[in-house]
Amino acid sequence: MRCPQCQCQDDKVVDSRTVKEGIGVRRRRECMNCGHRYTTYESIIHAELKVIKKDGQLREEFDREKIRFGIEKACWKRPISGEDIELMTEDIIKGIEADFDREVATPEIGKRIMNALRDKDEVAYVRFASVYRQFKDIDQFIEEIKTLGNGGQKK
Repeated sequence: MRCPQCQCQDDKVVDSRTVKEGIGVRRRRECMNCGHRYTTYESIIHAELKVIKKDGQLREEFDREKIRFGIEKACWKRPISGEDIELMTEDIIKGIEADFDREVATPEIGKRIMNALRDKDEVAYVRFASVYRQFKDIDQFIEEIKTLGNGGQKK
């Protein structure tokens, strides 16, 4: 770590504490050359996960906000708190990051979101499924609702 005052790389850590519930570390440092004190923060840098779009050709950056936004839209005007939405989002993201190193396909993301919504709220699940699976008519809605009554198993 370079001192912002004299650019010397020789320093010592004076104080160290965790921040944001343990996801980072705040360190107070002192330059051994000029005595200047400064603060640094350390946190984990997540791997650059790519999303493989439906056509299999296009790849884009994994966007956590898209997952949260999709869940929020499905849960709109449902008795689901913002905290529940955040917890679902975090659980889905943690699972994806644990199971995939570099790339994940959009169907896998959609499947995980649908599973989380099915467990939380059936109406939110059907809302998300209708957009994700691109239902063309009411018969597809009815078929999906029937699968909910069968524990998620298609007849």
